Amino acid sequence: MRYTAPFWLPSGHLQTIYPAIAIAKPPVTFRRERWDAHDGDFVDVDFVDGEPGKPFVVLFHGLEGSSNSHYARSLMAAVAARGWSGAVPHFRGCSGEANLAPRFYHSGDAQELDWILRRLRPRAMGKFYAVGVSLGGNALLRWLGEGQHESEIVDAACAVSAPLDLARGGESLSSGFNMLYTRMFLQTLKPKCLAKLDQFPGLFDRDALLSARDLYEFDNVVTAPLHGYRDTNDYWDRASAKHVLDDITVPTLVLNARNDPFLPGVHLPSKASPHVTLEYPEHGGHVGFASGGIPGSLDWLPQRLISFLEGAPSTRAPSAREVCEAVEHG
Repeated sequence: MRYTAPFWLPSGHLQTIYPAIAIAKPPVTFRRERWDAHDGDFVDVDFVDGEPGKPFVVLFHGLEGSSNSHYARSLMAAVAARGWSGAVPHFRGCSGEANLAPRFYHSGDAQELDWILRRLRPRAMGKFYAVGVSLGGNALLRWLGEGQHESEIVDAACAVSAPLDLARGGESLSSGFNMLYTRMFLQTLKPKCLAKLDQFPGLFDRDALLSARDLYEFDNVVTAPLHGYRDTNDYWDRASAKHVLDDITVPTLVLNARNDPFLPGVHLPSKASPHVTLEYPEHGGHVGFASGGIPGSLDWLPQRLISFLEGAPSTRAPSAREVCEAVEHG
């Protein structure tokens, strides 16, 4: 399923922005559950309830994303159309309600993903798949690489437009036209942080937060210290998925467009574990991949992801329940 960009979207910026704001998102009926977290916080998870025995797909969204993001709605609509089940867990503070703990979320949040995936796994009566987009894709790859064989509770995984090298991506977002994306993120991140300071006075420097002009400065004030990193440089280095691509044992697709303004193609890794498929089309933008004539369609990306997931060889040993069911059905 080779990706070819529409002729009427000729640049990485257009291929990024247009699908996110101008292509109609398909309707999806979600059912929300609120889970109590171990630290006294909560996590909201939106579900698509499918048919028993069919695959289950978990989607981890990107920075300031949600189940309403264009990529989440398009994938979950495709999941529902097949009778599959799906779940979109929201990172802390992204479900429309402020979270309760003195923390947010970050690109290396493998521990959070581990808790979520292990809680969801028993609900999957068939194949169990994980997909991560942008920040969620990097976090998913970190979980896969850090866990190695312990991550084989998922049958296959996909990471889309993941910022595999956070430092190079951060540099890209800190200059020129790309500052548009940075300002967009900061417009929602800063109010959340001010509200967090009302909850936890002195948690970080208010003036430094307000003066942060890019993600480097923001991460230095908020993300890094709140989540156990020394500073932005330490966070961007240690949380980058590029370090663990060789350690992944689950069949995994890494899909990044070479013209992604968030991480230009020159910085994309060229080597990974034999279980990892590196797919770098020339076009597609950042989580764009629009297709068809005007006004365009969001269909290509979910079709590519589902095609990979369905075709991936399983590395997971069958459970006792699955063995019994197989025996019962001959």
